[in-house]
Amino acid sequence: MKIITIKVPEKYLEAIDELVNTGRYSSRSDAIRSAIGDLIRKELWIES
Repeated sequence: MKIITIKVPEKYLEAIDELVNTGRYSSRSDAIRSAIGDLIRKELWIES
């Protein structure tokens, strides 16, 4: 995998942390990868 740096609003980070803290995702990276996958499937109509 590649490492990228992004800037996000504090409220996004707080929401991601809540998803991790409640056990929905194992890490911030896992949650962000899932969101990116959803975006790509939605916008490009592909399955990954």
